[in-house]
Amino acid sequence: MGVLPVLPVLIEDSTMSLHGLEEHWNGEETFAYLPEKSPVPRDWVAGALESLPEALRTGCFCLLTSGSTGSPRIVVGSKGRAERLAAVLHQAQQSEPVAETIVTLPLSYCYAFVNQWLWARMSGRRLVMTHGLSRPDALLASLRGAGDAMLCLVGPQVPLLIGMAGEEAFPGVVRIHFAGGRFPQERIPRLRAMFPNARIFNNYGCAEAMPRLTLRPAEAGGEASDIGLPIPGVQLKTGEAGEILFRSEYRGVALVDSEGCRPIPDDEWIASGDLGREDAGGHWHVLGRPGEVFKRYGEKVAIPQVLATVNQHWTGQSSSYRDRDSAGEDGFALVLCPVPPEETVRSILQALRALHPRTHWPLRIESRDALPLLPNGKVDGGALKDLDGKLLHWRQRI
Repeated sequence: MGVLPVLPVLIEDSTMSLHGLEEHWNGEETFAYLPEKSPVPRDWVAGALESLPEALRTGCFCLLTSGSTGSPRIVVGSKGRAERLAAVLHQAQQSEPVAETIVTLPLSYCYAFVNQWLWARMSGRRLVMTHGLSRPDALLASLRGAGDAMLCLVGPQVPLLIGMAGEEAFPGVVRIHFAGGRFPQERIPRLRAMFPNARIFNNYGCAEAMPRLTLRPAEAGGEASDIGLPIPGVQLKTGEAGEILFRSEYRGVALVDSEGCRPIPDDEWIASGDLGREDAGGHWHVLGRPGEVFKRYGEKVAIPQVLATVNQHWTGQSSSYRDRDSAGEDGFALVLCPVPPEETVRSILQALRALHPRTHWPLRIESRDALPLLPNGKVDGGALKDLDGKLLHWRQRI
């Protein structure tokens, strides 16, 4: 057997040029599309791509993700499957009235890649590239000039966007999609005031799904955990430990990690990385990732449920990291951003006392002027615990 050719690798261009991406999508050869900045060494990526068998070296694309494992992996997607998903999303998300989509997230992030770049390419809509919240003036100008536009966001961007825009409204935005983490249910009234003509959707999935599994219009549920119904072509079930498993017509065709390349059989049930359940109406609910659901003094604690209470009394960002108390029991610390007034901290504590048993409370309430963010806009939870400069507001006396 001869030496397999080296597959092309595209690095997301900070100048926002998409010519190379379009060229490689039109070509037959499989290619990788990577973020401009990544902690994953390029030689690791090169070695991972070398492991692709001949059958996956045409008609595919590769995206880098930590997936549900927390370790780097490459998800290999089929161009044909991704195009079918973009067409399904066009119908499910009621996107026909949309004329343009404003990009605020890296396109190397699977959510933006499929929901915006590929969707715009297939539907003939305008793609408006921006540097997101890193350049507020330019983003505000795009929102002011929007005409029947779609936005794709992640939850942690909302407090920053609200702070950036103040009381200004953007009637030219008609669709807003959230994915990549907890849906900002508590911010919906404020978002409706900011985007008075927009329908808002909660999207759920993962990179392994490429990336969509379920969809819920904001008005079709009242809980952040409610991710709605599976889209056509997707099946969901729970595993023995309560984890959400899926089969999908659009999911990735192979996974590549430190152990090599593993093609995914069509009949395999894949873990989404979240715990969840189906309600009587067929809607699915995400309870949190395994690290966010744990036992404390014999009681089951779900950090997302506690954060939902916090966000009813806090308009900024909130996050958490796992820790242990002085007795060695599992717990977590709450981190707010920016630094809150002490009366706000007291209001949060009163709400926690009213709605949650003490075992569910955070071990500490801390704050910081800024939280570390990943390139996809999510909070870098792994960096929170050891981050310098956190201000302590309150701690449990245990």
